[in-house]
Amino acid sequence: MFTGIVQSPGILESAATTAAGKRFSVSLGALANAPIAHGDSVCVSGVCLTVVSVAAGKAHFDVVTETLNRSTLGAKKAGDRVNLELSLRGDSFVGGHFVQGHVDAVATVAAVAENPADWRITFRVPAATMPFVVPKGSVAVDGVSMTIAEVSKETFTLAVIPTTLEKTTLAALRVGDQVNVETDILARTVVHYLQQIAGSTAPQKAPPITLAKLQQLGMA
Repeated sequence: MFTGIVQSPGILESAATTAAGKRFSVSLGALANAPIAHGDSVCVSGVCLTVVSVAAGKAHFDVVTETLNRSTLGAKKAGDRVNLELSLRGDSFVGGHFVQGHVDAVATVAAVAENPADWRITFRVPAATMPFVVPKGSVAVDGVSMTIAEVSKETFTLAVIPTTLEKTTLAALRVGDQVNVETDILARTVVHYLQQIAGSTAPQKAPPITLAKLQQLGMA
């Protein structure tokens, strides 16, 4: 579990092919001296990976084919920058929102408005993911906890503050780039529950709760 507050940018030093997928070697940047050990979880651009070994300021991860296929990690190459966050501890300050490191979808950058006073990035996501994207709700983009500024039928837009642009990879995004998206766990749970209720043939004693009603009450 993570919070979506990037602790350091890292550099993918190598991505060697293995029988199970790829072995990533990642330079840890500001986390080079952090207490990272074999078996620890690290969020790498939105994907929860397990540390195989760590030495000389670098962590090594085995990335299986399933993860490579379902995230942008399969297209990463040596020299690419990644966002890094260590796993949440019981006494950690939750500065963003609860992030699992489980990618829901790969989104494509549809537009970038590079206005220093109002930097905005618009992403196009698969239709199946849009029910979980809530105006003013939370989303993790490449592991960065963000608040959704605008939502349309097929896209959502983020308003990115200067600090986030400085400390993450989001400033480098251009139209056509792809990112890992994880929707808010609470939104997913509520929508899943409502879908189950809507598909149930059991008699209802009261009208079912709808997403629109929850949004009206400020609960989604």
